[in-house]
Amino acid sequence: MSSEEEPAGLEIGEKFFAILIILVGFILFYYTYTSYSTLSSVVPSLPTIVPGLFLCAGALFFVVGILLIIAKEKEE
Repeated sequence: MSSEEEPAGLEIGEKFFAILIILVGFILFYYTYTSYSTLSSVVPSLPTIVPGLFLCAGALFFVVGILLIIAKEKEE
């Protein structure tokens, strides 16, 4: 064992965390997208920026999760 290797559990944990982030991002995006019309009828003074922020956050979580899955460690 002359070269140091990353433990297998760390790599599995990273992939599990990425899948969890993707799931949270998808749920956040989907729920905000589908309930926007209901929210705007219940709260007429709701500014359009609020759902937009949640949509962007959901999309960002989704993209970060995908990047965590496809990212490779730099070989030296």
